[in-house]
Amino acid sequence: MERTLEDWIAEVKADLGIDLDVDVRGLLDTARVVAHGVARPAAPLTAFLIGYAAAQKGGGPAAVAEASRRTTALAERWQPADGPEEP
Repeated sequence: MERTLEDWIAEVKADLGIDLDVDVRGLLDTARVVAHGVARPAAPLTAFLIGYAAAQKGGGPAAVAEASRRTTALAERWQPADGPEEP
């Protein structure tokens, strides 16, 4: 049986005791914009920061969506410095 991304997310949520449904596609889109507009290593770190910011705002899907929206807009405006990506 092939395991899917949805299976992985469900298992991680269960293991961490998280009961939250968020827009996975939206978060992946934000990660894509960050990876291409800022730097590839910035994508997972940014996803963590989105979750942290949402938690500080009380959590929930709306807080995640707002943090993701703001971060996507920031990444779209980002002007990378000249030179190679930082690890």
